[in-house]
Amino acid sequence: MAPDERRRASADGIGSLASGAEPLAVVDIAAAAARHGRALAELPFAIRVLVENLERHRLVGPLGLVGNDDVATAVHWERHRGTGLPLHVERVILPDSSGLPVLVDLAALRDAVAARGGDPHAVEPVVPVDLIVDHSLQVDRFGTPDAMIANMRREYERNGERYRFLKWAAGAFKSLRVFPPGTGIIHQVNLEFIATVVRRRRHGDRWFAVPDFVIGGDSHTPMVNGLGVLGWGVGGIDAESAMLGATYVFPCPEVVNVRLTGRRRAGVTTTDIALAVTQRLRREGVVNCVVEYGGEAVAAMTIPERATIANMAPEYGATAGFFPIDARTIEYLRLTRADPQHAALVEDYARRTGLYREPRAPEPRYARTVEIDLGAVGVSVAGPRRPQDRLEIDAVAADFRARLARPLKDGGFATQPVPNAPPAATTPAGDAAAELRLDHGAVVIAAITSCTNTSNPAVMIAAGLLARKARALGLTVPAHVKTSLAPGSRVVTKYLERAGLLAELDALGFGLIGYGCTTCGGKSGPLPAPVAAAIERDGVVAAAVLSGNRNFEGRIHRQVRANYIMSPPLVVAYALAGRIDIDPTREPLTRRPDGTPVMLADLWPAAAEIDAVMPRALDPALFAEVYGGGESAGALWDELAAPTGERYAWDPASTYLVKPPFFDAPPKPLADRISGARVLGLFGDSLTTDHISPGGEIPPDSPAGQYLQAKGIAPRDFNTYVARRCNHHVMVRATFANLRIKNLLLPDREGWHTIHHDSGEPTSFHEAAACYAAAGTPVIVLAGREYGTGSSRDWAAKGSALLGLRAVIAESYERIHRANLVGMGVVPLAFAPGEGWASLGLDGRETYTIENLRDGVRSGAPIRVTAEAADGRRIVFTVTAQVSTESERRQLEAGGLLAQMVRDFSTRATGDAAAPHDAPASQPQE
Repeated sequence: MAPDERRRASADGIGSLASGAEPLAVVDIAAAAARHGRALAELPFAIRVLVENLERHRLVGPLGLVGNDDVATAVHWERHRGTGLPLHVERVILPDSSGLPVLVDLAALRDAVAARGGDPHAVEPVVPVDLIVDHSLQVDRFGTPDAMIANMRREYERNGERYRFLKWAAGAFKSLRVFPPGTGIIHQVNLEFIATVVRRRRHGDRWFAVPDFVIGGDSHTPMVNGLGVLGWGVGGIDAESAMLGATYVFPCPEVVNVRLTGRRRAGVTTTDIALAVTQRLRREGVVNCVVEYGGEAVAAMTIPERATIANMAPEYGATAGFFPIDARTIEYLRLTRADPQHAALVEDYARRTGLYREPRAPEPRYARTVEIDLGAVGVSVAGPRRPQDRLEIDAVAADFRARLARPLKDGGFATQPVPNAPPAATTPAGDAAAELRLDHGAVVIAAITSCTNTSNPAVMIAAGLLARKARALGLTVPAHVKTSLAPGSRVVTKYLERAGLLAELDALGFGLIGYGCTTCGGKSGPLPAPVAAAIERDGVVAAAVLSGNRNFEGRIHRQVRANYIMSPPLVVAYALAGRIDIDPTREPLTRRPDGTPVMLADLWPAAAEIDAVMPRALDPALFAEVYGGGESAGALWDELAAPTGERYAWDPASTYLVKPPFFDAPPKPLADRISGARVLGLFGDSLTTDHISPGGEIPPDSPAGQYLQAKGIAPRDFNTYVARRCNHHVMVRATFANLRIKNLLLPDREGWHTIHHDSGEPTSFHEAAACYAAAGTPVIVLAGREYGTGSSRDWAAKGSALLGLRAVIAESYERIHRANLVGMGVVPLAFAPGEGWASLGLDGRETYTIENLRDGVRSGAPIRVTAEAADGRRIVFTVTAQVSTESERRQLEAGGLLAQMVRDFSTRATGDAAAPHDAPASQPQE
């Protein structure tokens, strides 16, 4: 160590742990806690991970970045909620949806640094970065033996330019590893292969064993919390900064204990429990909290079951849903990891440092405790618009029918009666000449998909067994249902195939269509033409059933208004029924060819049946076979020709990869006053990042669709919003352009429409923003509670900034989007508790003046807002800046993080290094 490092290190601060040829240094977390008057046993396990991170960088990291006070803040976390913790992440993980824009930003940053006389090589991630291509696959073909091959070929046709850029990036950035299309879904691959739980990290001339602390560019990164790895989702802006070595300043969280008790009922799946937990924790209010799970029921849960619950953390609003390391963790590592010594190292390290949860140890101290009795949870479905809107299965049909009669603003479907339509389940199959008629409630999409559930062998085996029973009774899925199977990893199809269940699913139409997020991420692909025509012609409220985690409006498919999340076996069951508006507990699900009714109970597999198949899914040879080659590519990837060099050669004619504008202009410092602002959009509660920046198909009549057509691109070649995220011209037009967004300035319309107040004319958000910009008029947004819930979609903030948005005034915010707004220089402001735009009598047509912004951002002082109506009426109220840390204050004062990067970027030579990607902590390193 250098002299300064020796000065700060102490004998009781760093210990050692035997590992392979040489011992590894370890931080004594208990000693750090004791130094600040706290017993380690009192600290939540997630806090212990943060204390280790801070104490290690205090002792052996660069001087001045982490101080003793920072460690004390974490140790006494209850007193310091919201205080910034200067953390250093061990790795970053990205899907292609957010990862490609991040890499495009880094490529543009290299150009900007070079243009200012700097060294472009300096723009290099200093921590390992994994990018998994999983968000681009669409369900173009289904129900045919060649569906997977055809869909992947079409994926490469659409995305070849993007993938060639990724191959360039993998060569240009030495810390980047790319997992090509077809590998699986990011979070399942992370759980089964990438995550190490304990990593090796070099500080100076010493190697340390450290917790595998990860941030990801996808909100469902907490899925790995089920394995005992602390990590959460961030926006791409935060990910870029952390990748480049900046301290990741994180607000000290409230830690909530969720005790899972009782035994689940027969027939209840982990999916049902995850939906119940989501509903309960949304009601309890855990936004921005770290949830830490305990209770006697946890010990019985497998790692995939824990991961299912942890995966839903963004749905219940938590930063993380953490399951500490225990015997189940070690068991899972032995099952899935190639190195037989690694599991032992993880156990030794966790026990040595106090990160291992003993079965009967006293519980740490928490801010509060929520107890959930698993015995009270029944078979569940969540929908039709939000994952927290859980219903017991016997209530789904009645709720759907009630919504048909309600107006849009009250949760209805804003529909019209379907004239003379027979029930969808009785529509004749195979008669191509007959005009298809559907009724409200027809299930037109049934998808087994997403990391949430396909990572759990129990529910996947249950789906296969239900399909086998259905086949034995001669049942078939109605022709109007688009079925698909898109697992999160190739391990799933391996064990289903070995058990003979893949063929059973395939025979019902749930054939393998590829490996990726697909329907869960809005890549459902087109509906069959007769189905699409029937929906449009008759105004049908059609339904989708999926084993996903998100069912926001307009996300799954533009023609499907009712979307329901459920377990994989329930997806198969509702596909057989062909409709959502039945009660499967009392009504026949379907009928046999001879007319005999079939109830759901006739098909539901017993626990013993699932257990009998489970050993096939727990064979370590499966994981070795799938992951033995690491990031296996395949011929399509290998055949892609990619450019080389340290800087990317931008193609001026490209409509996919356009050099972003964020590094071109100098940042605009925060103004103290915004005068004459107009409201671009007026929204209610739970406006999601999907509403703000959609990810699925691009409608031809949308602003983005019209732009692409003007460029000579036919609708067939639009691809999706996700695929066009590296073209800011498309994405600024996509902002506030979800076809189901409800701007209450135009309460009777849905979609990308707003009012241009100066002319009084309805127009698109993009056109209105352009008019305001030309006139020099600032714009703001007014909203209700939970603004920006959902995906960690940095384009929801980037697009807002490019539209000229100066501020958002909402009742409350979700964590990631609030941070993204700050990073883009858009000020998130909150109404006073108990107030909102409606209670203040605002209608969004006023002209707004916002004063004392700088002091409000700097010190939290009240910010004065004056709204003046056309008739001279004035409403004055105060708001507060939603800024969590000193780092965020500096970002807003500088005008945002991205532009600040060019100004502040400098070569960092810390002497610290992470272990290579493919080396768990038990392996020797050079």
